[in-house]
Amino acid sequence: MPNNIHFDISERKVLLRILDVASVLTLLYLVGVIFDFEYFIINSEHWVWSIVLSVYLTVFATIFELYNLQKASKFEVVVKNVIITSSITVLFYLLTPFYTPSLPTNRLQIVYFFLAINVALLLWRYAYISFVSAPRFYKRTLLVAHGEHVDTIVGSLQKSDPNYKVVGYFDTSSNDSIVISDQEIVKLNLDDFALMAEDTTISEIVVCTPLSEGITLELNNKLIKLLERGVSIREYIQVYEELTHRIPVQHVERDFYRYFPFSRNNQNKLYLFFNRILDLVLGGLGLASGLLLLPIVLIGNLLGNRGSLLYTQIRVGRNGEHFKIYKLRSMVKNAEENGAQFAQERDVRVTKFGRFLRKTRFDEIPQFLNVLKGDMSVIGPRPERPEFVESLAEKLPFYEVRHVVKPGITGWAQVNAKYGSSEEDSLEKLQYDLYYIKHRSLFLDVVVIIKTLSTIVFFRGQ
Repeated sequence: MPNNIHFDISERKVLLRILDVASVLTLLYLVGVIFDFEYFIINSEHWVWSIVLSVYLTVFATIFELYNLQKASKFEVVVKNVIITSSITVLFYLLTPFYTPSLPTNRLQIVYFFLAINVALLLWRYAYISFVSAPRFYKRTLLVAHGEHVDTIVGSLQKSDPNYKVVGYFDTSSNDSIVISDQEIVKLNLDDFALMAEDTTISEIVVCTPLSEGITLELNNKLIKLLERGVSIREYIQVYEELTHRIPVQHVERDFYRYFPFSRNNQNKLYLFFNRILDLVLGGLGLASGLLLLPIVLIGNLLGNRGSLLYTQIRVGRNGEHFKIYKLRSMVKNAEENGAQFAQERDVRVTKFGRFLRKTRFDEIPQFLNVLKGDMSVIGPRPERPEFVESLAEKLPFYEVRHVVKPGITGWAQVNAKYGSSEEDSLEKLQYDLYYIKHRSLFLDVVVIIKTLSTIVFFRGQ
């Protein structure tokens, strides 16, 4: 039975969160004991102080991408994000009345407090990169797949989890001329595959071929014997969804409705009630922030756009109904005189001030009016134009499933995928949108909001 140690993607994220908090509180406790540190004391009388600090630290570490596993394995990126996270955490902690300690008479203690948080996080994250992210903790996997699909499968899995390593595969196709670009992935015959699968360093086998396409009786019997010996065998679609938080809709066309149980929350009256309350609260706050920014936007529009401030477009909403969306204008006049087209990266039709509006997502602020009217929600698939919907629905399987929920200002696709400027980008966004619809919940909504803040902070809008 395999006995190697590895951490799944969810386990590493939990580990990072727990030990971030534990390392900070431990070092602050030691500083308090050794140096008579008065500002932050950990005891039964002041337990709330630790709770508040832990919440702030976890939230801002999420916003500043300390739990992004690709970036968590690069120390130079971690150093920058740790300093930003600790700075904002300490600032909010100092400005929180009643639930945090009063400012000390010796202001240097605030500096010590800030330094202790940085030192604790950097030491622990260095240890994580050196040990937990080391090759000995990689999740080593074998594939059962058509040879022509191996490169694509490996790319999608290892891109999502840098510690996920495919080391070999059994080809279920009859084409022996296929060459895999990654020389570290070994093509195995059936006997060698079964023998290697029993190696204690192999974490699991991922079956990427449908039963009707290459799973012979001999192969099936080998897999059953491996399963009986304790080898983990999983289906590719399940693994893909777990690692990427996307639905591989192009691989489940025939079994879509069996595989895709819609979230019960889509019909849950209590969830929908709280979702609407959240929309009204965030919609009001969004419009209020828009009013505060209005002088800057007016001046920028006057100098940089030289035209109308607002523009409207027809978009497709829930159940395929059309509605009028409001946005701050970010393109030149007559930007679509040649017809509707996707916005491209560095689109020449976008003005300089318009590019600022898009990077900061300020151009979306008027859409809070749509939220208050009920046309949209704060969180959901982005509403698309009827022309694009008609075209994409013909090319992408189950594209119109996006319309079973209200469209949103932000969404799971917006915080995970790049800006959709092609059919391939639209497929990727569809995968994320379907994942949101399948797993829709208040917890996932909160995650989207936090990741949206991260998108705004790092100017990733387009």
